[in-house]
Amino acid sequence: MSARIPVLDGRHVLLGVSGSIAAFKAVALASKLTQAGALVDVALTRGAAELIRPLSFQAITHRPVYSDPFELPEDSEIGHVTVGRRAELVLVAPATAHTIARLALGLADDFLTTSVLASTAPLLIAPAMDAGMYDHPTVQEHLARLRARGAVIVEPASGHLASGLEGRGRLAEPEVLLEAACAVLGRTGDLAGWSLLVTAGGTQEPLDPVRFVGNRSSGKMGFAIAQRARDRGAQVTLISGPSALPDLYGVRMIRVTTAREMYQAVAAELPASDALLMAAAVADFRPEHAAEQKIKKSGAELVIRLVPNPDILRETRGIDGRRGRPIRVGFAAESQDLIANSRAKLEAKDLDLVVANDITQPGSGFEADTNRATLLSCDGLEELPLLPKTVLADVILDRVLALARARQR
Repeated sequence: MSARIPVLDGRHVLLGVSGSIAAFKAVALASKLTQAGALVDVALTRGAAELIRPLSFQAITHRPVYSDPFELPEDSEIGHVTVGRRAELVLVAPATAHTIARLALGLADDFLTTSVLASTAPLLIAPAMDAGMYDHPTVQEHLARLRARGAVIVEPASGHLASGLEGRGRLAEPEVLLEAACAVLGRTGDLAGWSLLVTAGGTQEPLDPVRFVGNRSSGKMGFAIAQRARDRGAQVTLISGPSALPDLYGVRMIRVTTAREMYQAVAAELPASDALLMAAAVADFRPEHAAEQKIKKSGAELVIRLVPNPDILRETRGIDGRRGRPIRVGFAAESQDLIANSRAKLEAKDLDLVVANDITQPGSGFEADTNRATLLSCDGLEELPLLPKTVLADVILDRVLALARARQR
């Protein structure tokens, strides 16, 4: 990921690396954090320094790498105090069982542990260790103690480990750790205290056990909205149709397949939400009957009768959210009469905002990473330039905030 991420841009991150063979992943993580705009200070434990050279991190972060608690790196200031105090996030990845124990017990015997004690920043820990160690009662007791103090633990994955054994203990991937850093740093953003319900992706309406009626929606727009809302402090529930996109860290995920399943999920979750952003491309029709067995080719015509699916926005108009009527945002992907069709949707479904895009325009169709949108509300319309979907997501969330504030006046 080369683009800067607003919640990380210009933020001081202390990356602690301990002596696990997974330390090589910390180099990739330092790269991702730096590309996202973070100012990354790296602290190596003695074990980590045996496995990976400081130059590997210096070449990426363009900042010093620390290991000796007695070095005086800046105008004779005490290094671990200076680095610890300026950190806005302390991320320990990988965290071995030994490092976790030292953090839990408050020991201060190297640069990393002394920096953690000198810091008031949130602590994010990503364990990595061999099979059986992570589940050992002592390790779990130490993690529970750290959680009780407010630390966030990114659970390790299961799989093949360095010893050749299979089990739980693989360090979470750098992409997941980057998401976790965004989620932790974003907790005090301008959407803190909000509960948002977002839908994404297309739906698949079964024709038989093999085939379905669907569309080409990738889910990228809805996932971008959920991601940026999380980074701005919101509690986010994302209801997604089938999509190749991975689950978002820190976002409550509900995976569905059909339009009716999505309708049921939205209706169940909306009462606990402050806003609904319906970015999913829900199938308007489904086969009236799905065959129990695969339909075989016979040479004859195949006639499929389609019946309407529930119109989720229309059907949920009367459901109140946490604070009364939720802000309701619809999306209109059109190939003709963009403004007329979108305005009709705004009025017919009693929406606060419609995000409309012409799917025939370059860079604005399904599966693209960009979108050229027009925002319609009762106050008029606003044409936006071609934007990355992550940037457009922030624009949409800004409008949701403005609508909510206008409603309070």
